[in-house]
Amino acid sequence: MSQDSLFSSGQELANLVVSSDLLHDSWATIYDLLSHAYNLNNPTSPAPIAFKVYYPYNTNGAIVAFVSSPTCSTVHHIQKEMVSSEDLKSSQLPFDFISTKLNPHFSIHKGAIALFASLLNQLSPLKEQLGSFSPLIITGHSLGASVASLFTLWLLDNISPKDNNKRPTCITFGSPLLGDSGLQQAILERSSWNSSFLHVVSNQDSIPRFLVSPTNGFSGSTPQSCVYRPFGTFLLCSDSDYSCFEESESVLDLMMVMNSNGQQQDNGFLIFNYGPILECLKHRVICKGTSQLSDFGVNQLQAGIIQQLEAIGIGGQWQQTSNMSFLRNMENRVEASFAKKMNAFDPGKKLKKIKEDMTYLEWYKKGTLNEGGYYICFKERRSGSRDVVKSREEIVKRHRILTKYWKRMVAEVEKLPQKEEAAFRTRWLYGGTNYRRMVEPLEIAEYYMKGNRDYVNLGRSEHYKLLEKWMNEDKIGGIANDRRKAVSLTEDSCFWAYVEEAIIASKGLREGSSEEKENSRRNLVNFGEYVMSLIRSYSVSTEIFQPQSTFMMKWWQEYRQDMLSSLYNCPLTFYMENEEYRSYA
Repeated sequence: MSQDSLFSSGQELANLVVSSDLLHDSWATIYDLLSHAYNLNNPTSPAPIAFKVYYPYNTNGAIVAFVSSPTCSTVHHIQKEMVSSEDLKSSQLPFDFISTKLNPHFSIHKGAIALFASLLNQLSPLKEQLGSFSPLIITGHSLGASVASLFTLWLLDNISPKDNNKRPTCITFGSPLLGDSGLQQAILERSSWNSSFLHVVSNQDSIPRFLVSPTNGFSGSTPQSCVYRPFGTFLLCSDSDYSCFEESESVLDLMMVMNSNGQQQDNGFLIFNYGPILECLKHRVICKGTSQLSDFGVNQLQAGIIQQLEAIGIGGQWQQTSNMSFLRNMENRVEASFAKKMNAFDPGKKLKKIKEDMTYLEWYKKGTLNEGGYYICFKERRSGSRDVVKSREEIVKRHRILTKYWKRMVAEVEKLPQKEEAAFRTRWLYGGTNYRRMVEPLEIAEYYMKGNRDYVNLGRSEHYKLLEKWMNEDKIGGIANDRRKAVSLTEDSCFWAYVEEAIIASKGLREGSSEEKENSRRNLVNFGEYVMSLIRSYSVSTEIFQPQSTFMMKWWQEYRQDMLSSLYNCPLTFYMENEEYRSYA
C-alpha cells in the first residue's frame, strides 16, 4: 500500500478520548484523593502511596485511584533501578503470569514494585471484589500511576480474552515508564492487554520523561542506554493541543525529544496538575493543519504526522533538514506497524476456504467407501467411483493446503500466552481435531508407501501431536460412554499406522526368527486389544471392515491362519473369525 493511501489517525483518536469524560473523571478522582491523603501545600504525611475506590457512576462501575506522596514523586526520589522477573518470583509477588514463551524474562521499575508490595495485603481482597464491576477504571498519577498499571495487569490475568467487556481500562497521568523490553513485548503479545492502557503525558511534566535517555534533536534512533520501554497508547499533550501515539518506538523517540527540550512549568503546584490542561484541551477545536504543509509536497501520511508533532509542541522543528530523518523514521514505523497488523495471523480469514478444502476430502471419503475406503484408495492411487470425487492429485493439493494452514495455526498458538492459547482451543480446536482425523491418515499412507516404519515415533509431525494433546486436555471429541453407533471418522488419527505395523508384525510372525516371532506375537496381542477397545466404544469407522479395506485384505485375510494358530485366544481373532464385525459394519 502506498504512502498516499495511508494516514495517521492519532489526532482523531485523541479527540475521541479528550471529548469523553473518562480523562476528567479520572483526574478529578486523583485530585480528590491527593487532597485528602496528602496536604498538597505542606506534604508531610509519611505514607508513600495511597489508593481509594470511588463509585461515580449510577451503573455498577468504579474508579480505583492510586497516588504517591508528592515528596516521593519527584525526580530526586525516583530511582532508575529495576527488579528482574526472577527476583519477583523469589519474592512471591504475583507477576509470574507476565512471562510468555517468547518473552520469559522481564524487569520492572524497582520503586513501583516496592510501592505495590506495600499494598499487596489490601489489594488482594480488592481484586476479588472488582470482578463484577463494569466499567472499571484504574487510574493513578506519577509513581501511583505505575502501581495502577501493575494492578491493572494483575486484574487482566483473571479475565478471559473473550470477555472484553470485563476488561479494566487503565488511565495514567505523568507515569514513569514501567519496565524493559521484556515487559513491553509480553504485553504487546496480548493485544487486548496493550489496548487497555492510556498514558497521558504533558510536555511540561518531567516525571514521565525521567527514565528516558535524552537524545540530540530528531535523531530518530533509540539509544541503547535507554532500557525502559513504553506500551499502550500515549496521549502526548502541550498546553494547547494533543495527539495519540500507539507505535512504541516512536513514543520513546518523542519523549526523548521532549526531554531534550527541557520544557517544565512551575505553577506553584507541588505536583504537575493535569486539570487545567484537560479543561483547555476539551474545549479546543482539533487543529486542521497549517498552510505550510502543501509547500513541502508532503503526502497524506506525512501531513498527519506533522500535525501530531505540532500538537505536542515540537512540530515546528521538522522543517529543518537535519530533522527530516526523524520524520522519515516515524513514517516507516507507521507503515511497518500497519503492514504488521494487515499480515497478522488471523485464523478466521481463511476459515471459509479451509472448510471448502475439507469438503473435498469428505467427498473423497464418501466416494471411496464401497471400494475399500479412502485410506486404501489413496495409498494405492485409486479414485472413487462417484462423479463428485476429485482425482488423487486434487486430494493431494487439498491435503497440502490444509496442512500448511494448521501447521501455521499450531505454531502461532504455541507462541501465545496461556490464556490466549486456551481461548484458541475453545474456538478452533474442534476444526483442528476434524482436520487431524481426516488428513493424518493420508500422511500415514504416503509414509508407508515409501517403505518407512514406526510412523508414530519416527514420522509424525509435531503439529498433529499438539492438536491431539490439546484435544485430550480439553476433552473435545472424546469417547461418549453411551454411544451406540460407530463414528463416521475414526477418532484415533494414528489408527492406520497401527494397522500398517500389524501387517509388518504378521509378516514377522510368519517369516522372522524366534525372537522376531515372539516380538511380533506380543505386538499383535497389543494391537488386538487396542482395536477391540475402539470397537467397544464405537470409536472407529465402519470402513475398516469393508471387504477391500487394508484392515481386511492386507491383514486378516492374508494372515488369518497364522492368527488362528498363534493368537487363537486373542479377543480380536475371536471377533473376526466369528464375523461379529458384520453387525458393527
